[in-house]
Amino acid sequence: MIKLVLSDMDGTFLNNDGEFNRELYKDVKKIMSEKGVVFAPVTGKQCERIEELFGDDADDLWILGDSATRIKHNKKFVYESLINNTLGLEIISCLEKISLNHTIIACTRSGAMIKNNIPPTEAAIVRKSYAQVKQVSDFNEITDDFIKITIHDPALGCFETREKLSPFFDRAYMVASEPAWIDIANVNVHKGTTVAHLQRLLNVTFEETMVFGDGHNDIELMACGLYSFAVRNAVQEVKEAANFITRSNEEDAVMRTIIQILALQGN
Repeated sequence: MIKLVLSDMDGTFLNNDGEFNRELYKDVKKIMSEKGVVFAPVTGKQCERIEELFGDDADDLWILGDSATRIKHNKKFVYESLINNTLGLEIISCLEKISLNHTIIACTRSGAMIKNNIPPTEAAIVRKSYAQVKQVSDFNEITDDFIKITIHDPALGCFETREKLSPFFDRAYMVASEPAWIDIANVNVHKGTTVAHLQRLLNVTFEETMVFGDGHNDIELMACGLYSFAVRNAVQEVKEAANFITRSNEEDAVMRTIIQILALQGN
């Protein structure tokens, strides 16, 4: 019996406009509530951005946000894993030496920090995923530890950039989810490890878990539940890691699959 449903957001739950079918979600939420199923977004987006997206429905969610470095429920953080400030600044310095043309998003507990000279188009992209954004003239102004560090590269060079960060591979978890994005978290912290933490909190097993994903950063997520679904638009590696393939993100794949699967189980 399924007790926990976890879904990536961009490219999986959300359509290509970054939205979701809100009328259908009302039906899905009702079905999950009746059957005692917990829904948890697992995403690179800031937890506060997920709260914005879901509005009044956000309080019921277990949000694994900020590239799954934090868990938030009912407006309270119940888990987080941070990158030491010194290490974070060292990584940022390396990123600035690699290129000044990609956008660095340095996230701390007080918000997502971006340089004050980035192009308006890049600032707009950042705000699609981050509700709390602050500008700095120099990342060295940051004295807090980092929740995560993210790179957006409009030139689509993130796979190559990640390889240039190899000296840090033993001290931080780094994944290029697609050519335009890299997420950097504390060492050994990714969607799989944070989902395992949530499963322990909720006393939910692998056999009671359903997961959905599309990108390279969802590969570990596929190993978290017996009912693992790659959306049709997923990268090949995620399709190979999943037990099932479902519709695309443009076809409300996650919600329609939830309805179909939960219809097969009793209350």
